[in-house]
Amino acid sequence: MSSPYPQGRLHRSRSFEIPGLSGRYPLTVYLPPDYDHSRKQYPIAYMFDGQNLFGDEGSFVGGWHLHEALDKHAAKGHTVPIVIGIHHGGPTRVEELTPWRMGRNAAKGDTFLNWVTGPLAKMAEEDLRILKGPEHTMVGGASLGGLMALYAHFRHPEAFGRVLSMSPSLWIHNGQIFRFVHAQPTPWTRRLYLDAGERERGTFQQAQEMARLLGRKGYAEADLMWRPDAKGSHNERNWRRRLPKAIRFLYD
Repeated sequence: MSSPYPQGRLHRSRSFEIPGLSGRYPLTVYLPPDYDHSRKQYPIAYMFDGQNLFGDEGSFVGGWHLHEALDKHAAKGHTVPIVIGIHHGGPTRVEELTPWRMGRNAAKGDTFLNWVTGPLAKMAEEDLRILKGPEHTMVGGASLGGLMALYAHFRHPEAFGRVLSMSPSLWIHNGQIFRFVHAQPTPWTRRLYLDAGERERGTFQQAQEMARLLGRKGYAEADLMWRPDAKGSHNERNWRRRLPKAIRFLYD
């Protein structure tokens, strides 16, 4: 069945090697519906767990169907970003998406982010028509990816001004992200979406506390959407359900 509105285009890249990491990382890139028919420049979003963002093959409960949500948003006249979905490295996922040690797993989150903000961003600037600057650049993910997106915003405020953090794993290393965020200056450019489901037990309470911390750091209603989900559980089905509202907040 054909779509009732224009559709964006998906491109699967070759796999990349990242210095300091042992995995191999393909990308899935989303280009907005009018990309091939204009000379416009677009905001860009770097998102983790790219294997789950578009199709259903990466998860037992289906993927995010991010391209469909973006197509619908674009059909209403809103600008949507180019999305670079970075697939995880399989067994190395915990290492690349944690800035602090988790059990026996090494913490290689900064190594991973250095590649995103360095070689990957340079490649995107050379190959795609993107708007530069943190106000046009989003980082996003869920679970460990949600933790990493939040961390990236404060670790690299010059790079990431927009954040999509769904059900973030804030408990890593005894909640070190709270101490880290508290110690950092408040990014000058900021728009942050944060959510969690009440069925996620500790994840929900910690996300709620993070929303309070961000409020104390100066994130006002225009900067922050904290979205508690009374029926939410920790899986892609719930992130897919909450995604359209997140997109509306981040790209109004």
